[in-house]
Amino acid sequence: MIGFYNYTVILTYIGAACAMLGMFNAMEGRASFALLFLMFAGLCDMFDGTVAKTRKRTIQEKRFGIQIDSLADLVCFGVLPSVVGYSFIKGKCSNPIYYVILIAFTLCALIRLAYFNVCEEERQQQTTESRKYYEGMPVTTVALILPLVYSFRGYMGNYFTEVYFASLAIIAFLFVLKFKIVKLKMRGMLGLLVLGILEFIWYMVEFKV
Repeated sequence: MIGFYNYTVILTYIGAACAMLGMFNAMEGRASFALLFLMFAGLCDMFDGTVAKTRKRTIQEKRFGIQIDSLADLVCFGVLPSVVGYSFIKGKCSNPIYYVILIAFTLCALIRLAYFNVCEEERQQQTTESRKYYEGMPVTTVALILPLVYSFRGYMGNYFTEVYFASLAIIAFLFVLKFKIVKLKMRGMLGLLVLGILEFIWYMVEFKV
């Protein structure tokens, strides 16, 4: 079979599967479960690179890793949030601005990920050092931001849909805005994990899922 199936890419595949399950739930009107799967996808993405580094890979395996990671990220963090947003307006609203935002969000995620792939391949040809900065906001941040926004849905009343779509529009702009973000090291990743766990607990208590 074509492709690679060793343990270094398993988390990436699981994350993509979570995204698909999230979309299935969103289209059935279960947004709380959909965004829960978004959080699980974010957890997989957080550690897939760390797992991949535990094995000595060929050049082809490394390139495959870069490509498959970005493709999975597009499904998880570029498409799933838009599908969730569409589930909020499906059959209820025909305002074209909502559809423009959904399309723009996915396109901005796509552009950012493609740009990252090009830059990362060039960088790896020039140095073996680990990346220190990201340009633009990483797409994986939506795994924390959007479930948190949704967790306050009950406090927003009729304004929730506008808040969700405004969040998508702002995030989309930050995806492609040229600014640097320091790449987290292990201590930072663990801190982010703790933050994610606290958010997960809050989410579960709020929605009793």
